[in-house]
Amino acid sequence: MKHGALAILPLAAGAALYGFAFGLLAAQVGFPWWGVALMSSFVHAGSSQIVAVEQFSGTSAVVGAALAGAALNLRYIGIVASLSELLNGLSFRMKLLTIHITGDENWALTMAERAKNPEIGASFLIGSGLVMISVWTGSTTLGAFAGATLPNLEQLGLGFAFTAAFIAMAVGLWRGPANLIPWAASFTVTICAVTLGAPKAYAIVAGAVFGLAVSHIVRSKRKLVL
Repeated sequence: MKHGALAILPLAAGAALYGFAFGLLAAQVGFPWWGVALMSSFVHAGSSQIVAVEQFSGTSAVVGAALAGAALNLRYIGIVASLSELLNGLSFRMKLLTIHITGDENWALTMAERAKNPEIGASFLIGSGLVMISVWTGSTTLGAFAGATLPNLEQLGLGFAFTAAFIAMAVGLWRGPANLIPWAASFTVTICAVTLGAPKAYAIVAGAVFGLAVSHIVRSKRKLVL
């Protein structure tokens, strides 16, 4: 677990920055600090939390905000499925804990390290996950404390912290020109869906599904060529 905990520290530092920004803005749209802390510890999914808070600030509808966040979290179905081999041998309780503390960053790092060294296993994922959930919950809660006393931070452009964070994650996931067509397709569908008035969370899901379909088609054609 120590190996995973140390390896994730650079990513955790980045998550702390936009976690603090998220806490600030969440507090300013009406979330109490303890609500932010509970959301971060139980949901533990930054992108869906951001979308849920944005939906809540626009409509004040708790159910709509929850559905928006849940829609964006559909990607975890695939993430959890990819962990089946890695989680073999763990008790049911440990599997549940490991799945809960698995986020985009520590999952991606674990899969990357495992590709280089098959000996990397559940302990790496758990160690890195414990660090990430602790840093995320702590930074968002601290941000919420600060956000309750500071002026309107959207006017200062702090909301761009989320955009910058997602751009940084996208750069880390870029694997070369092969990604260009699926990413462009996903981006185009998402923008069109938002332009047509679809809720942002569902627009993102639609873009992701379309991008995956295009990626499958591209890979199938390449196999046929080879």
